[in-house]
Amino acid sequence: MAELNDLERLRLEKAEALRRAGMEPYPTTAKRTHTTAEAQRAFEAAPEGSPVKATVVGRLRSIRRMGKVTFSHVEDGDGRLQLYLRADDLGAEKTALFTDLFDLGDFVQASGELFRTKTGEISLHVRDFTMLAKAISPLPAGKEEVVDGERVVHAAFANPEARYRERYADLAVNPEVREVFRTRARVINAVRAFLDEHGFIEVETPILQPIYGGAAAQPFVTHHNQLHQDLYLRISFELYLKRLLVGGLERVYEIGRDFRNEGVSFKHNPEFTQLEFYMAYADYRHVMVLTEEMVAAAARQAVGTTTIEYDGHTIDLTPPWRREDLRSAILQRSGIDIAAHPSAESLRRAMLAKGHDPAESSTRGKLIESLLTHYVEPALIQPTFIYDYPRDISPLAKSKPGELGTVERFEGYAGGMELCNAFTELNDPVDQEARFAEMGRDYAADDEERHPMDEDYLRAMRYGMPPNGGFGMGIDRLTMLLTGRPTIREVILFPHLRSKE
Repeated sequence: MAELNDLERLRLEKAEALRRAGMEPYPTTAKRTHTTAEAQRAFEAAPEGSPVKATVVGRLRSIRRMGKVTFSHVEDGDGRLQLYLRADDLGAEKTALFTDLFDLGDFVQASGELFRTKTGEISLHVRDFTMLAKAISPLPAGKEEVVDGERVVHAAFANPEARYRERYADLAVNPEVREVFRTRARVINAVRAFLDEHGFIEVETPILQPIYGGAAAQPFVTHHNQLHQDLYLRISFELYLKRLLVGGLERVYEIGRDFRNEGVSFKHNPEFTQLEFYMAYADYRHVMVLTEEMVAAAARQAVGTTTIEYDGHTIDLTPPWRREDLRSAILQRSGIDIAAHPSAESLRRAMLAKGHDPAESSTRGKLIESLLTHYVEPALIQPTFIYDYPRDISPLAKSKPGELGTVERFEGYAGGMELCNAFTELNDPVDQEARFAEMGRDYAADDEERHPMDEDYLRAMRYGMPPNGGFGMGIDRLTMLLTGRPTIREVILFPHLRSKE
């Protein structure tokens, strides 16, 4: 066993003392007739004077001794319930087990009748109790709360990194953190229900892929020993989902993990949850409408409103969202008209004049992307679609008619960050092959925009792919927005962290 501190050794001794007294500190079976909330509802619904018996389970959150009476609170996934233990009912020996050997953080089972105390609190008059799991390490202490005049220490760490490293303890002591992840689950359920109602079917595509693609990102590489084959953790679902359109599945979506070997920031984690959907016979304008309706529906179901608070701003997610073309958005906020600079060198000079120092190797599209990130994105607090992007940073999107260097693509923003990305998808196999070749030829081997040639995807396209609109959104970022959390680490249960050294 790992080295224990004095308090942990004392609690371990208490576990052994429970065994000697005939109470197993880690029994195989637990019994529960009601959650704490169900017990309280049952008591309130019962006719006056009718006894309501219950057996509840949960973690001890407070213990207060007053002579021969002990008050305690037990907490489960539904709430808290006060326990009332009296030595005259339980006997001195049984009571001593609780008062001497039970600690805050222990999981317990208690049975008895419900009643209301003089202060009006519904409580369980305990007739029997047992240990379910002895906590050897005390939960982290922090913020204090006063409950019915009693000081209870039950909140979380002050150090965020410690919270992320020990998320199990963070969840145990922080009710608001538990609620974040309940909200996250509601977000996913709401998105799934919305798409199901709109005729989409949920599918699963490979996580291990022989060729990565569908996004601008560096992959993680692994190796299959028996096949002697390098494989990639997927960076996107896109190319596999669009293969399904070829096969006649007209509306498909997937919610799952993507993996990108990139930096960590307040909105990036190497492993994250993505939603992608593809709908035949739709373009990017159809997808815009579906997107704003879907996000509003998710907000209503997950948090009960489309008006939310994020980073000091009140944001209204009600459709329709604002729409701005990329050229106008950059011109308005930076003073640079990208249409007046048709080459990378010309645009780079304009950026230098504004105090930027972009890399000489940057393509025109990458320079435009830099302007978008620097000037436009932070200003997009209310939900906004920015549309019509450079072709050279959108190799899977269809060109805008009459504008060879522009594609039908949009990104959705809210709270000053990107939420989603969507295209009118390219379905011309000849054009797509040329784009793949261009991306492989004109970009360095470590450039995120470099796309490998996917011959099987091209073969699928040659069978005929219907015109379609595609969409991708990070579930983590949507959850950040709806819960008011400033960093992605707050909405991922176990975010990636540097090793402790």
